[in-house]
Amino acid sequence: QEQLQESGGGLVQAGGSLRLSCAASERTFSRYTRGWFRQAPGKKRDLVAAISWNGVSTYYADSVKGRFTISRDNSKNTAYLQMNSLKPEDTAVYYCAVVRGGSTFYSGSYDYWGQGAQVTVSS
Repeated sequence: QEQLQESGGGLVQAGGSLRLSCAASERTFSRYTRGWFRQAPGKKRDLVAAISWNGVSTYYADSVKGRFTISRDNSKNTAYLQMNSLKPEDTAVYYCAVVRGGSTFYSGSYDYWGQGAQVTVSS
């Protein structure tokens, strides 16, 4: 059984919106920081947004600030990434992940990963 399961990806026109969801099977994940990463073909996996266990602290990459919103509902053990004003350069596979300790900003610190959700933005 996958411990993290993304959903909500798809094809959208530039300027449109999508919401990604990441459901966790482990209740203990509600105690840890969640991150959303993305990886475009031929590029490295980059952190897009992160949220602390209680939702108080958030981080956004400069490229998505003002357009994307990360949130979580610990009662549902689910994290979300609302993506608005999408651009063709947002096209990538999006991964949710959990980090129990270590740097929020370093992909190598993350302990659990989802299988990825394709987001394609057409111009």
